[in-house]
Amino acid sequence: MKIDLEKREAGGGWIMENDSEQFSLNLPPTSSGSYTLAQLDDYMHLHRGEFPHQPPVSLQLEARVSTPDMPGTWGFGFWNDPFSVGLGAGGMRRILPVLPNAAWFFYGSPPNHLSLRHDLPGCGFFAQVFRSPRLPSFLSLFGIPVLPFLQWPNTARILRKAAQALIDSDALAVEIDVTEWHAYSLDLAKQGVGFSIDGRVVFNTPIVPKGRLGLVVWIDNQYFSFTPEGRIGFGFLGMGTAQSMHIQNLSLSHDLRYE
Repeated sequence: MKIDLEKREAGGGWIMENDSEQFSLNLPPTSSGSYTLAQLDDYMHLHRGEFPHQPPVSLQLEARVSTPDMPGTWGFGFWNDPFSVGLGAGGMRRILPVLPNAAWFFYGSPPNHLSLRHDLPGCGFFAQVFRSPRLPSFLSLFGIPVLPFLQWPNTARILRKAAQALIDSDALAVEIDVTEWHAYSLDLAKQGVGFSIDGRVVFNTPIVPKGRLGLVVWIDNQYFSFTPEGRIGFGFLGMGTAQSMHIQNLSLSHDLRYE
């Protein structure tokens, strides 16, 4: 399937593409507190209800990154852009947040903690899915009065448990050398999601994201943390040196291997 990818660049991040459709997503040295991003996607100009993908669909690509422990996050897969991270970059149609639906290979450096379950990885490199009810985005306005209570760990722990009851998730830590080229496949079927690396299935889960999803490939320097202790953090990490992610042979298909 032909993929029309759009480039998103912020804070000095930039993307290079050669004639062989190999992409290089690059971030410059950056001080903490400043956001930098390089992203490829096929949804930023659309309303969430118009996102192009739903099961069955399969993503294949080859990827490597410059450093195994780079600050921030990177990854590739499908999601519903729940927090409208594209504001100011063409994402103004999705101002209000919604609950997350995603299936992706994801890396987050400390202090990232992106799991609501105690038994799942919160940082590092992992295969991950989120499935949430498709509630109208305007309902997020009713959550605004709750935000101040997240500053107190005891109250935040209670709210974290409430989120666990609302958002299904599953994940598995992946132990590979991400600085070497690997072939990744993500098969999104109606019965479940399968993750493969170099032709070997590494993770299957029956949890399938709901609704329409967009394809995203990105690298940035942000972090978000919501720990089991009820501590919340968000910000942008400094980078002492330039960082990059390289991808090639990216394709989408409906010829799923995981059913």
